[in-house]
Amino acid sequence: MIFQPKKLLLIAGPCSLENEAVCRAVCKVLVKLAKKHPELNIVFKGSFDKANRTSAAGPRGTGMEEGLRLLALMKKDYGFPVLTDVHERQQIPAVAAVCDVLQIPAFLCRQTDLLLAAAASGRTVNVKKGQFLSPHEMQFVTGKLKEGKAREIWQTERGTTFGYQNLVVDMRSFAIMNALGYPTVFDATHSVQLPGAAGGKSGGQREFVPPLAQAALAAGASGLFLETHPDPAKAISDGPNMIPLGELPALIASCLAVWRAARG
Repeated sequence: MIFQPKKLLLIAGPCSLENEAVCRAVCKVLVKLAKKHPELNIVFKGSFDKANRTSAAGPRGTGMEEGLRLLALMKKDYGFPVLTDVHERQQIPAVAAVCDVLQIPAFLCRQTDLLLAAAASGRTVNVKKGQFLSPHEMQFVTGKLKEGKAREIWQTERGTTFGYQNLVVDMRSFAIMNALGYPTVFDATHSVQLPGAAGGKSGGQREFVPPLAQAALAAGASGLFLETHPDPAKAISDGPNMIPLGELPALIASCLAVWRAARG
């Protein structure tokens, strides 16, 4: 089991793996955070394929072979468990051979065959709640993973569609999803996305990440999912909602203060 109830789960990394330099820059900061804050349980994340693009012109990333090489290298050199998305059943054997956590993207959270194949991999499965689902409906999503005998199940709140090109976070979600008996993570950076609002790509409002992350922890979230990049303006995806890497330590310190207070 990767989840540790007495530690704050932090899933962090760039949106797209991009290249070795970006991955190493992020991992070096995560190592410092792990040393400074022993209450953290850190998982490094990165996507090898940004399959859900607003436009066909949007860059999709490294591809699976190079992406898995980078994830294996970060795991070896820095010691963190690693997580990446899977979009098709055919990807699961290769990804499970490298990654400790398989993530089901929000738009695929109702794909029964994908969920069952991920469950059968023997790896931890983190499933994101679709922007189109209520938190109550996650019982059916996690139920499929349980039926598939998943080794360990996490569920992630990432905001709910609210009108056009906007998302909101219902803080009741954490109590509702926690009642299912699985760790509930808050995806603080994707929750401030403005889907499709930047002329053929998504925009974002990263200034709202800190208050939402802190509120989620106060409301009972077991962990945080935070995408970060050395220079978000140059990132190939999700730059407007990613946290600049230099700002990550202060954000984590403030979040840990709330997490400690919420735990009494």
